[in-house]
Amino acid sequence: MEGDMELDEARDFVRQHHRAVLAAKGPGDTIQQSPVLVTVGADEDLLVSSRETAYKTKNLRRDPWAQVCVFSDAFFGPWVFIEGTAEVISLPEAMDDLIAYYQSISGEHPDWADYRRSMREEQRVALRITPLRAGPNRQG
Repeated sequence: MEGDMELDEARDFVRQHHRAVLAAKGPGDTIQQSPVLVTVGADEDLLVSSRETAYKTKNLRRDPWAQVCVFSDAFFGPWVFIEGTAEVISLPEAMDDLIAYYQSISGEHPDWADYRRSMREEQRVALRITPLRAGPNRQG
């Protein structure tokens, strides 16, 4: 898959399936991977919640390259990868993205004030990934 139509198809898949593995470039030539939940934000970028102290956050601040492999709950079955450029957004600017992230995956929170407090206590950040490429573009 390459091009805008394929990116739209990949986003549609992410709207239905949130389980993923996020890959970021670690120190040297290493790749660091983390299981995450991912969704599509209002601006069509991908959203992931993380913490200021997480390795993925530190790695993406150093090098914004990111790739997510998103799969169905059944694991074996359909999947997509989306590669792009990540921006780390800290609080308080991240709060709107973190709320949208929660709503997209879990629906309405029973106590939004408590959710906001938790996000501050956990030093949450929003990882906003701008998709540039998606696949698979072939299967073996």
